[in-house]
Amino acid sequence: MTSSPTDAVRDRVLSLSSGELPAYVYDMAALREHAAAVRAALPERVELYYAAKANPEPEILAALGPYVDGYEVASGGELAHVAAAVPGRPLAFGGPGKTPAEIAAALEVGVERFHVESEYELHMLAELARQVTPDARVAVLLRFNLPVATGSLAASSLAMGGRPTPFGLDPSQADTVVGLLTDGMYPQLELRGVHAHLASGLQAAEQLAMAGSIVSWAVGLAERHGVRLTEVNVGGGMTVDYAAPEDRFDWAAYGAGLAELLSRHPDLTLRIEPGRALSAYCGWYATEVLDVKNSHGEEFAVVRGGTHHLRTPATKGHDQPCAFLPVEGWPHPWPRPVARRELVTLTGQLCTPKDVLARNVPASGVRAGDRVVFALAGAYAWNISHHDFLMHPRPGFHFLDPQDVNAAGSTGSPG
Repeated sequence: MTSSPTDAVRDRVLSLSSGELPAYVYDMAALREHAAAVRAALPERVELYYAAKANPEPEILAALGPYVDGYEVASGGELAHVAAAVPGRPLAFGGPGKTPAEIAAALEVGVERFHVESEYELHMLAELARQVTPDARVAVLLRFNLPVATGSLAASSLAMGGRPTPFGLDPSQADTVVGLLTDGMYPQLELRGVHAHLASGLQAAEQLAMAGSIVSWAVGLAERHGVRLTEVNVGGGMTVDYAAPEDRFDWAAYGAGLAELLSRHPDLTLRIEPGRALSAYCGWYATEVLDVKNSHGEEFAVVRGGTHHLRTPATKGHDQPCAFLPVEGWPHPWPRPVARRELVTLTGQLCTPKDVLARNVPASGVRAGDRVVFALAGAYAWNISHHDFLMHPRPGFHFLDPQDVNAAGSTGSPG
Protein backbone atom coordinates (compact mmCIF):
# COMPACT_ATOMS: atom_id res chain seq x y z
CA MET A 1 0.00 0.00 0.00
CA THR A 2 2.99 2.30 0.26
CA SER A 3 3.68 4.98 -2.29
CA SER A 4 7.09 6.56 -2.03
CA PRO A 5 7.44 10.32 -2.33
CA THR A 6 9.49 11.86 -5.09
CA ASP A 7 13.04 12.84 -4.21
CA ALA A 8 12.06 16.51 -4.03
CA VAL A 9 9.24 15.77 -1.61
CA ARG A 10 11.39 13.46 0.52
CA ASP A 11 14.12 16.08 0.85
CA ARG A 12 11.68 18.82 1.79
CA VAL A 13 9.87 16.69 4.37
CA LEU A 14 13.11 15.67 6.07
CA SER A 15 14.26 19.30 6.12
CA LEU A 16 11.21 20.50 8.05
CA SER A 17 11.28 20.88 11.81
CA SER A 18 8.65 19.23 13.99
CA GLY A 19 7.00 22.60 14.43
CA GLU A 20 6.56 22.88 10.65
CA LEU A 21 4.55 19.66 10.51
CA PRO A 22 2.05 18.58 9.38
CA ALA A 23 2.46 19.99 5.89
CA TYR A 24 1.10 19.48 2.43
CA VAL A 25 3.93 19.13 -0.06
CA TYR A 26 3.23 19.32 -3.78
CA ASP A 27 5.66 18.29 -6.51
CA MET A 28 4.74 20.67 -9.32
CA ALA A 29 7.13 19.05 -11.81
CA ALA A 30 5.36 15.73 -11.25
CA LEU A 31 2.00 17.45 -11.76
CA ARG A 32 3.10 18.99 -15.05
CA GLU A 33 4.55 15.73 -16.30
CA HIS A 34 1.35 13.84 -15.56
CA ALA A 35 -0.91 16.53 -17.04
CA ALA A 36 1.20 16.64 -20.21
CA ALA A 37 0.90 12.87 -20.59
CA VAL A 38 -2.88 13.03 -20.18
CA ARG A 39 -3.15 15.82 -22.72
CA ALA A 40 -0.98 13.95 -25.22
CA ALA A 41 -3.17 10.84 -24.92
CA LEU A 42 -6.36 12.68 -25.88
CA PRO A 43 -7.46 13.21 -29.49
CA GLU A 44 -7.81 16.70 -30.90
CA ARG A 45 -11.59 16.95 -30.56
CA VAL A 46 -11.55 16.14 -26.84
CA GLU A 47 -11.48 19.19 -24.59
CA LEU A 48 -9.93 18.76 -21.16
CA TYR A 49 -11.41 20.76 -18.29
CA TYR A 50 -10.09 20.49 -14.74
CA ALA A 51 -12.72 20.05 -12.02
CA ALA A 52 -11.50 22.71 -9.58
CA LYS A 53 -13.33 21.10 -6.66
CA ALA A 54 -10.62 18.41 -6.57
CA ASN A 55 -7.95 20.91 -5.51
CA PRO A 56 -8.46 24.65 -5.98
CA GLU A 57 -5.05 25.82 -4.77
CA PRO A 58 -4.03 28.70 -7.07
CA GLU A 59 -0.63 27.12 -7.69
CA ILE A 60 -2.29 23.89 -8.85
CA LEU A 61 -4.72 25.74 -11.12
CA ALA A 62 -1.93 27.77 -12.70
CA ALA A 63 0.37 24.78 -13.22
CA LEU A 64 -2.38 22.94 -15.09
CA GLY A 65 -3.01 25.95 -17.32
CA PRO A 66 -0.92 24.89 -20.34
CA TYR A 67 -2.55 21.45 -20.46
CA VAL A 68 -6.25 22.14 -19.96
CA ASP A 69 -8.83 23.88 -22.11
CA GLY A 70 -10.64 25.34 -19.13
CA TYR A 71 -11.90 24.77 -15.60
CA GLU A 72 -15.17 23.45 -14.21
CA VAL A 73 -16.54 25.24 -11.15
CA ALA A 74 -19.52 24.26 -9.04
CA SER A 75 -20.29 27.23 -6.78
CA GLY A 76 -20.12 30.99 -6.68
CA GLY A 77 -17.12 30.74 -4.40
CA GLU A 78 -15.24 28.49 -6.80
CA LEU A 79 -16.24 30.75 -9.67
CA ALA A 80 -14.73 33.84 -8.04
CA HIS A 81 -11.65 31.98 -6.84
CA VAL A 82 -10.79 30.31 -10.14
CA ALA A 83 -11.52 33.44 -12.18
CA ALA A 84 -9.00 35.31 -10.02
CA ALA A 85 -6.40 32.51 -9.99
CA VAL A 86 -6.38 31.88 -13.75
CA PRO A 87 -7.90 35.03 -15.25
CA GLY A 88 -9.22 34.90 -18.77
CA ARG A 89 -9.50 31.12 -18.97
CA PRO A 90 -12.76 29.41 -20.08
CA LEU A 91 -15.02 28.34 -17.23
CA ALA A 92 -17.92 25.90 -17.11
CA PHE A 93 -20.44 26.35 -14.29
CA GLY A 94 -22.06 23.16 -12.97
CA GLY A 95 -23.61 21.78 -9.83
CA PRO A 96 -27.16 21.57 -8.46
CA GLY A 97 -28.75 24.32 -6.44
CA LYS A 98 -27.28 27.35 -8.19
CA THR A 99 -28.58 30.58 -6.65
CA PRO A 100 -29.73 33.60 -8.65
CA ALA A 101 -26.77 35.59 -7.30
CA GLU A 102 -24.31 32.90 -8.42
CA ILE A 103 -25.79 32.72 -11.91
CA ALA A 104 -25.73 36.51 -12.23
CA ALA A 105 -22.07 36.55 -11.16
CA ALA A 106 -21.26 33.83 -13.68
CA LEU A 107 -22.94 35.79 -16.45
CA GLU A 108 -21.02 38.91 -15.48
CA VAL A 109 -17.63 37.18 -15.71
CA GLY A 110 -18.51 35.55 -19.02
CA VAL A 111 -18.74 31.87 -18.09
CA GLU A 112 -18.34 29.81 -21.28
CA ARG A 113 -20.85 27.05 -20.50
CA PHE A 114 -23.71 26.62 -18.08
CA HIS A 115 -24.52 23.05 -17.11
CA VAL A 116 -28.26 23.31 -16.52
CA GLU A 117 -29.51 20.80 -13.93
CA SER A 118 -33.28 21.38 -13.86
CA GLU A 119 -36.14 23.02 -15.72
CA TYR A 120 -36.40 25.56 -12.91
CA GLU A 121 -32.73 26.46 -13.37
CA LEU A 122 -33.28 26.88 -17.10
CA HIS A 123 -36.07 29.41 -16.51
CA MET A 124 -33.93 31.26 -13.97
CA LEU A 125 -30.89 31.35 -16.25
CA ALA A 126 -32.94 32.66 -19.17
CA GLU A 127 -34.41 35.54 -17.19
CA LEU A 128 -31.10 36.49 -15.57
CA ALA A 129 -29.35 36.34 -18.95
CA ARG A 130 -32.00 38.72 -20.32
CA GLN A 131 -31.27 41.12 -17.48
CA VAL A 132 -27.50 40.82 -17.08
CA THR A 133 -26.21 40.10 -20.60
CA PRO A 134 -29.00 41.20 -22.95
CA ASP A 135 -26.70 41.43 -25.97
CA ALA A 136 -25.09 38.01 -25.62
CA ARG A 137 -26.21 34.44 -26.20
CA VAL A 138 -25.44 32.12 -23.32
CA ALA A 139 -24.22 28.63 -24.16
CA VAL A 140 -26.03 25.80 -22.39
CA LEU A 141 -25.33 22.12 -21.88
CA LEU A 142 -28.30 20.22 -20.48
CA ARG A 143 -27.17 17.83 -17.76
CA PHE A 144 -29.12 14.57 -17.69
CA ASN A 145 -29.23 11.74 -15.20
CA LEU A 146 -29.23 9.06 -17.85
CA PRO A 147 -30.18 5.42 -17.37
CA VAL A 148 -27.34 2.93 -17.56
CA ALA A 149 -27.16 -0.79 -18.22
CA THR A 150 -27.70 -2.94 -15.15
CA GLY A 151 -24.40 -3.47 -13.37
CA SER A 152 -22.41 -1.02 -15.52
CA LEU A 153 -21.68 1.20 -12.52
CA ALA A 154 -20.97 -1.68 -10.16
CA ALA A 155 -17.29 -0.76 -9.97
CA SER A 156 -18.02 2.91 -9.31
CA SER A 157 -16.87 4.37 -6.01
CA LEU A 158 -19.46 7.16 -6.25
CA ALA A 159 -22.51 7.25 -8.51
CA MET A 160 -24.13 10.55 -9.50
CA GLY A 161 -26.46 9.05 -12.11
CA GLY A 162 -28.15 5.95 -13.37
CA ARG A 163 -30.32 5.94 -10.22
CA PRO A 164 -32.38 8.50 -8.25
CA THR A 165 -30.06 11.41 -7.37
CA PRO A 166 -30.37 15.22 -7.13
CA PHE A 167 -28.05 15.63 -10.11
CA GLY A 168 -29.24 16.58 -13.57
CA LEU A 169 -32.53 16.40 -15.39
CA ASP A 170 -34.61 13.26 -15.56
CA PRO A 171 -34.58 11.90 -19.14
CA SER A 172 -38.39 12.18 -19.20
CA GLN A 173 -37.94 15.97 -19.23
CA ALA A 174 -35.64 15.96 -22.26
CA ASP A 175 -38.24 16.84 -24.87
CA THR A 176 -39.69 19.63 -22.74
CA VAL A 177 -36.41 21.39 -22.01
CA VAL A 178 -35.07 21.00 -25.54
CA GLY A 179 -38.33 22.53 -26.76
CA LEU A 180 -37.85 25.52 -24.48
CA LEU A 181 -34.42 26.10 -26.02
CA THR A 182 -35.48 25.63 -29.65
CA ASP A 183 -38.97 27.13 -29.98
CA GLY A 184 -37.85 30.75 -29.67
CA MET A 185 -39.04 31.23 -26.09
CA TYR A 186 -35.52 31.88 -24.81
CA PRO A 187 -33.52 33.45 -27.65
CA GLN A 188 -30.84 34.56 -25.19
CA LEU A 189 -29.89 30.91 -24.57
CA GLU A 190 -28.10 28.66 -27.06
CA LEU A 191 -28.32 24.87 -26.73
CA ARG A 192 -24.85 23.49 -27.41
CA GLY A 193 -25.23 19.94 -26.20
CA VAL A 194 -25.56 17.47 -23.37
CA HIS A 195 -23.68 16.88 -20.14
CA ALA A 196 -23.76 13.61 -18.18
CA HIS A 197 -21.38 12.88 -15.31
CA LEU A 198 -22.73 9.59 -13.99
CA ALA A 199 -20.05 8.05 -11.79
CA SER A 200 -16.56 8.24 -10.34
CA GLY A 201 -13.93 5.56 -9.90
CA LEU A 202 -14.22 3.84 -13.29
CA GLN A 203 -11.46 2.27 -15.36
CA ALA A 204 -10.86 3.18 -19.02
CA ALA A 205 -13.03 0.43 -20.54
CA GLU A 206 -15.94 1.33 -18.27
CA GLN A 207 -15.51 5.03 -18.98
CA LEU A 208 -15.52 4.38 -22.72
CA ALA A 209 -18.67 2.29 -22.54
CA MET A 210 -20.37 5.04 -20.56
CA ALA A 211 -19.18 7.74 -23.00
CA GLY A 212 -20.52 5.74 -25.94
CA SER A 213 -23.91 5.42 -24.27
CA ILE A 214 -24.06 9.15 -23.49
CA VAL A 215 -23.14 10.13 -27.04
CA SER A 216 -25.69 7.73 -28.54
CA TRP A 217 -28.42 9.10 -26.30
CA ALA A 218 -27.50 12.71 -27.14
CA VAL A 219 -27.44 12.01 -30.88
CA GLY A 220 -30.86 10.37 -30.65
CA LEU A 221 -32.21 13.39 -28.78
CA ALA A 222 -30.87 15.75 -31.44
CA GLU A 223 -32.30 13.68 -34.28
CA ARG A 224 -35.70 13.53 -32.60
CA HIS A 225 -35.85 17.32 -32.42
CA GLY A 226 -34.12 18.05 -35.69
CA VAL A 227 -31.40 20.10 -33.98
CA ARG A 228 -27.62 19.98 -34.18
CA LEU A 229 -25.72 19.35 -30.97
CA THR A 230 -22.03 20.21 -31.24
CA GLU A 231 -20.82 19.16 -27.79
CA VAL A 232 -21.20 16.26 -25.40
CA ASN A 233 -19.60 16.41 -21.97
CA VAL A 234 -19.10 12.90 -20.56
CA GLY A 235 -17.81 14.12 -17.19
CA GLY A 236 -14.87 12.89 -15.16
CA GLY A 237 -14.52 10.17 -12.56
CA MET A 238 -11.43 8.41 -13.89
CA THR A 239 -10.33 5.98 -11.23
CA VAL A 240 -7.62 6.67 -8.67
CA ASP A 241 -6.85 3.47 -6.79
CA TYR A 242 -5.84 4.19 -3.19
CA ALA A 243 -5.21 0.50 -2.56
CA ALA A 244 -2.80 0.28 -5.51
CA PRO A 245 -1.36 3.80 -5.85
CA GLU A 246 1.14 2.81 -8.52
CA ASP A 247 -1.68 1.74 -10.86
CA ARG A 248 -3.02 4.64 -12.86
CA PHE A 249 -5.94 5.15 -15.19
CA ASP A 250 -5.08 4.00 -18.72
CA TRP A 251 -5.18 7.33 -20.49
CA ALA A 252 -3.69 5.91 -23.70
CA ALA A 253 -6.47 3.32 -24.06
CA TYR A 254 -9.08 5.91 -23.12
CA GLY A 255 -7.79 8.39 -25.68
CA ALA A 256 -7.72 5.74 -28.39
CA GLY A 257 -11.28 4.74 -27.56
CA LEU A 258 -12.49 8.33 -27.66
CA ALA A 259 -10.80 8.79 -31.03
CA GLU A 260 -12.70 5.78 -32.37
CA LEU A 261 -15.96 7.16 -30.94
CA LEU A 262 -15.34 10.56 -32.51
CA SER A 263 -14.60 8.99 -35.88
CA ARG A 264 -18.29 8.03 -36.02
CA HIS A 265 -19.35 11.60 -35.20
CA PRO A 266 -17.14 13.95 -37.22
CA ASP A 267 -19.00 17.13 -36.20
CA LEU A 268 -18.95 16.46 -32.48
CA THR A 269 -16.64 17.77 -29.76
CA LEU A 270 -16.30 15.79 -26.56
CA ARG A 271 -15.36 17.29 -23.22
CA ILE A 272 -14.10 15.53 -20.11
CA GLU A 273 -13.75 16.98 -16.59
CA PRO A 274 -11.28 14.99 -14.49
CA GLY A 275 -10.23 16.38 -11.14
CA ARG A 276 -8.81 13.74 -8.81
CA ALA A 277 -7.15 11.83 -11.68
CA LEU A 278 -5.16 14.92 -12.67
CA SER A 279 -3.95 16.30 -9.34
CA ALA A 280 -4.07 13.49 -6.76
CA TYR A 281 -0.62 12.12 -7.58
CA CYS A 282 1.30 15.36 -7.06
CA GLY A 283 0.48 15.87 -3.38
CA TRP A 284 1.66 14.37 -0.09
CA TYR A 285 0.49 15.01 3.45
CA ALA A 286 3.61 14.91 5.62
CA THR A 287 3.66 14.50 9.37
CA GLU A 288 5.53 12.76 12.18
CA VAL A 289 4.84 10.02 14.67
CA LEU A 290 4.10 11.43 18.15
CA ASP A 291 3.55 8.20 20.08
CA VAL A 292 3.42 4.43 19.64
CA LYS A 293 1.17 2.39 21.91
CA ASN A 294 -0.25 -1.09 22.35
CA SER A 295 -3.97 -1.56 22.93
CA HIS A 296 -5.64 -4.95 23.38
CA GLY A 297 -3.12 -6.71 21.20
CA GLU A 298 -2.94 -4.08 18.45
CA GLU A 299 -0.37 -1.35 17.91
CA PHE A 300 -1.14 2.28 17.12
CA ALA A 301 1.05 5.12 15.95
CA VAL A 302 -0.42 8.52 16.73
CA VAL A 303 0.72 11.23 14.29
CA ARG A 304 0.52 15.00 14.25
CA GLY A 305 -2.61 16.18 12.49
CA GLY A 306 -5.16 13.68 11.29
CA THR A 307 -8.39 13.46 9.33
CA HIS A 308 -9.23 17.11 10.11
CA HIS A 309 -6.41 17.86 7.63
CA LEU A 310 -6.74 14.79 5.40
CA ARG A 311 -10.33 13.66 5.45
CA THR A 312 -10.09 11.45 2.35
CA PRO A 313 -9.64 8.09 4.16
CA ALA A 314 -12.56 8.81 6.49
CA THR A 315 -14.75 10.01 3.62
CA LYS A 316 -14.01 7.07 1.33
CA GLY A 317 -13.52 4.47 4.03
CA HIS A 318 -10.09 3.45 2.80
CA ASP A 319 -6.52 3.37 4.07
CA GLN A 320 -4.41 6.22 2.75
CA PRO A 321 -1.22 4.90 1.13
CA CYS A 322 1.86 6.03 3.00
CA ALA A 323 5.60 5.70 3.38
CA PHE A 324 7.90 6.15 6.36
CA LEU A 325 11.01 8.32 6.49
CA PRO A 326 13.22 7.36 9.45
CA VAL A 327 14.68 10.15 11.57
CA GLU A 328 17.69 9.00 13.59
CA GLY A 329 18.02 11.83 16.06
CA TRP A 330 15.87 11.81 19.24
CA PRO A 331 16.10 15.18 21.01
CA HIS A 332 14.19 14.31 24.22
CA PRO A 333 15.47 12.88 27.53
CA TRP A 334 12.53 10.44 27.87
CA PRO A 335 12.44 7.02 26.17
CA ARG A 336 11.57 6.85 22.49
CA PRO A 337 8.48 4.71 21.75
CA VAL A 338 8.93 2.10 19.04
CA ALA A 339 6.56 -0.30 17.27
CA ARG A 340 7.19 -3.95 18.11
CA ARG A 341 4.50 -5.57 16.01
CA GLU A 342 4.61 -6.01 12.25
CA LEU A 343 1.35 -4.12 11.58
CA VAL A 344 0.53 -0.67 12.92
CA THR A 345 -2.61 1.48 12.61
CA LEU A 346 -1.96 5.19 12.01
CA THR A 347 -4.26 7.59 13.79
CA GLY A 348 -4.40 11.34 14.30
CA GLN A 349 -4.76 13.63 17.30
CA LEU A 350 -8.55 13.93 17.33
CA CYS A 351 -10.67 12.69 20.23
CA THR A 352 -12.66 10.30 18.09
CA PRO A 353 -12.07 6.67 17.05
CA LYS A 354 -12.89 7.73 13.48
CA ASP A 355 -9.61 9.64 13.20
CA VAL A 356 -7.86 6.81 11.34
CA LEU A 357 -5.58 7.45 8.39
CA ALA A 358 -4.44 3.90 7.61
CA ARG A 359 -5.03 0.50 9.22
CA ASN A 360 -2.61 -2.40 9.64
CA VAL A 361 0.31 -0.83 7.83
CA PRO A 362 3.57 -2.85 7.74
CA ALA A 363 5.59 -0.61 10.04
CA SER A 364 7.59 -2.73 12.45
CA GLY A 365 10.24 -0.57 14.11
CA VAL A 366 8.62 2.78 13.39
CA ARG A 367 9.44 5.23 16.19
CA ALA A 368 8.17 8.47 17.59
CA GLY A 369 9.87 11.22 15.64
CA ASP A 370 9.92 9.32 12.35
CA ARG A 371 8.22 11.05 9.45
CA VAL A 372 5.18 9.70 7.59
CA VAL A 373 4.13 10.87 4.14
CA PHE A 374 0.64 10.04 2.91
CA ALA A 375 0.43 9.83 -0.87
CA LEU A 376 -2.42 10.68 -3.27
CA ALA A 377 -3.09 13.81 -1.24
CA GLY A 378 -3.25 16.19 -4.20
CA ALA A 379 -7.04 16.00 -4.50
CA TYR A 380 -10.03 15.95 -2.16
CA ALA A 381 -7.76 16.23 0.83
CA TRP A 382 -7.26 19.54 2.66
CA ASN A 383 -10.14 21.25 0.85
CA ILE A 384 -12.79 18.74 2.01
CA SER A 385 -11.54 18.42 5.58
CA HIS A 386 -13.18 19.69 8.79
CA HIS A 387 -10.31 22.05 9.59
CA ASP A 388 -11.45 23.63 12.82
CA PHE A 389 -12.47 20.56 14.81
CA LEU A 390 -10.44 20.63 18.07
CA MET A 391 -8.68 23.78 16.79
CA HIS A 392 -5.33 22.17 16.02
CA PRO A 393 -2.89 24.30 13.98
CA ARG A 394 -3.37 24.28 10.24
CA PRO A 395 -0.72 22.56 8.10
CA GLY A 396 1.94 24.31 6.11
CA PHE A 397 1.88 24.29 2.31
CA HIS A 398 4.92 23.77 0.10
CA PHE A 399 4.84 23.95 -3.69
CA LEU A 400 8.11 22.51 -4.98
CA ASP A 401 8.64 24.03 -8.39
CA PRO A 402 12.00 23.94 -10.18
CA GLN A 403 10.61 26.39 -12.74
CA ASP A 404 10.25 29.08 -10.08
CA VAL A 405 12.94 29.56 -7.45
CA ASN A 406 10.69 31.70 -5.31
CA ALA A 407 7.75 29.27 -5.47
CA ALA A 408 10.02 26.34 -4.61
CA GLY A 409 10.55 27.78 -1.16
CA SER A 410 7.02 28.96 -0.51
CA THR A 411 5.09 27.83 2.53
CA GLY A 412 1.83 28.96 3.89
CA SER A 413 -1.63 28.05 4.98
CA PRO A 414 -4.82 28.92 3.11
CA GLY A 415 -7.35 30.93 5.01
